[in-house]
Amino acid sequence: MIPKFNFRDFQSEVDNWIKSHGGYWPPLSMLSALVEEVGEIARAINIAEGFKPPKENERPKLSEEVADTIFAIICIANYYNIDLSKELANSLLKYSKRDADRFKLKK
Repeated sequence: MIPKFNFRDFQSEVDNWIKSHGGYWPPLSMLSALVEEVGEIARAINIAEGFKPPKENERPKLSEEVADTIFAIICIANYYNIDLSKELANSLLKYSKRDADRFKLKK
């Protein structure tokens, strides 16, 4: 059974915020913002895992960077009228069927 996801509330809140702050950016600008946020996730993980020392007074928060990335994805989804609740449920179903036996632990 695939659970029902509800991103509609988040999508609506983001849409209201964006529209009250100048509207959506052009698609390539939104994509650039998404890539920037993903880079910030990478930096936070590199620092958290000890692969890269933080700059002086730098304290990246992985949770904040992940949330910022989701915000950027919601902006793109809203721009293109994508129902994230529906599409995420479809993705989970796809992975559940396609990869049902692919990653099972071996005893």
